[in-house]
Amino acid sequence: MKTLLKNGTVVNVFTGELERANLLIDGDKIIGVGDYTDADADCIEDVGGKYICPGFIDGHIHIESTMLTPVELARLCLPHGTTSLVADPHEIANVCGVDGILYMLEASRDIGLNVCFNLPSCVPATPFDESGAELHAADLRPLYENRQVVGLAEMMNYPGVLADDSDVHQKIADALALGKIVDGHAPFLRGRALDKYISAGIQSDHECSCVDEAIEKIRRGQWVMIRQGTAARNLDALLPLFDPPYNHRCILVTDDRHPADLMREGHIDHIIRLAVGAGKSAVTAIRMATIQAAQCFGLRYVGAAAPGYRADLLVLDDLDTVDVCDVYAAGVKVVANKQVAPIQAPKISDSLCEKVLHSFHTDTLTPADFHIEEKSPNCRVIRVIAGELLTEEQITPICFDRQNGIDLERDILKLAVIERHKRTGHKGLGFISGIGLKRGAIASSISHDSHNLIVIGTNEEDMAIAANHICTVGGNVVVVDGEIIADMQLPIAGLMTDRSGEEIALANERVRQAVYALGVPQEIEPFMNMAFVSLPVIPSLKMTTLGLVDVKAQERVSLYCE
Repeated sequence: MKTLLKNGTVVNVFTGELERANLLIDGDKIIGVGDYTDADADCIEDVGGKYICPGFIDGHIHIESTMLTPVELARLCLPHGTTSLVADPHEIANVCGVDGILYMLEASRDIGLNVCFNLPSCVPATPFDESGAELHAADLRPLYENRQVVGLAEMMNYPGVLADDSDVHQKIADALALGKIVDGHAPFLRGRALDKYISAGIQSDHECSCVDEAIEKIRRGQWVMIRQGTAARNLDALLPLFDPPYNHRCILVTDDRHPADLMREGHIDHIIRLAVGAGKSAVTAIRMATIQAAQCFGLRYVGAAAPGYRADLLVLDDLDTVDVCDVYAAGVKVVANKQVAPIQAPKISDSLCEKVLHSFHTDTLTPADFHIEEKSPNCRVIRVIAGELLTEEQITPICFDRQNGIDLERDILKLAVIERHKRTGHKGLGFISGIGLKRGAIASSISHDSHNLIVIGTNEEDMAIAANHICTVGGNVVVVDGEIIADMQLPIAGLMTDRSGEEIALANERVRQAVYALGVPQEIEPFMNMAFVSLPVIPSLKMTTLGLVDVKAQERVSLYCE
């Protein structure tokens, strides 16, 4: 069936022009843009006074970080104009290995949203942590046969690239030999080290938090991803990239975004609105979110409102506010007048469901398990930075006689990361500042990237309650103040739920408000910030099940300083 969208203004992402034209769709493809008439079509949609642009592409997202299954994420994203995702399933792969990747491939089939995958390059992320699986080059190789797989995901192990690690380079070589892209992750890498990293075949980076670093990477030929997620909000710092000569090498991504934010603010459309509000061109931002993202990942005939391209199209009531009215995905009208059509969840094999639903293997914890032995009064404390995934190291005198080091007046809280995959009993204990909790404890089974159990508390009793509750239910985000006051159950690998997007968004907001009621400042997104406190690939100081890691030095360090 042929559909005509007539009397609209088409956003030409090749030239940046706004063209008054009619657009003709045949099946899943655009077959014409110009003076087509009603006689050329079976179905006519008059979009007079409106804009037609390509569907948006999120070029770097971890679906698991939305805590939603792919079909529920589709129901939230499609009304905001996102028609394609390039996802990295390394969260669930760190828990369940290849089975986790296969689960995500099956769960994202035929859901209206075009979900492409980059294969996880670093499971585990580093040798400094304990994940539920290890994936080597030979494990990934067969997965490239799946048509949804477009490349190798963020190469976080930049020290391995620079040190010529054989397995790391084999993963890269396998992807390149098949004509696939290799995605990057190298915060603060500059100069000759950056040159060597790029020379290995790595084409992009989403970790730029300052414009000078981003410009250097663009000058070296990389694509720079401008990230605006829940915890990492880099748009303001990178606004100069929306101007020539840099804007043609940039795309827009969310990376990690919570469902409450998707419901309240939107997705890629939200980033475009923020850029326009800061004085940047809506058309430039749309190009970043469409054709440039497609070019970055080698997605052919995606990302443009032009003949021969897949009919992923948006009808906008207003360009600058990105007011999405209708959405076409592969020629099918999946959103009409802002209402998303029903989407059938795909059938997933029983064996994969069994694997992802039973991922916790831990013993019961007591308050004594969170006690830290005094060896020196001076300790390394992790300081969280609002709006960033980066942390800083503070050398701080700790009074162990008072609450075993917890000092609410100085915002020094206790931190624990507990192994949950293989019942090793390992746990890293230390101190954290910048969260602002005044009472109780918070805990989560989401702690990047190995996803062990992470707990932050003002007392050891509440920390034990929070940790044991998560282990009992098999995945959770929980707030405790003498008792459980809010939680959000995540039974799928301890990362996701099959509840509706609306339900989990409400639960997400409830746990946030519960934490804010315990003293956490509104500018902190506590659970997303907490989740990245355990990721030893983002500077500078992180906590793992085996203790503290100095990320820049790539070595374990003691909690105590002489």
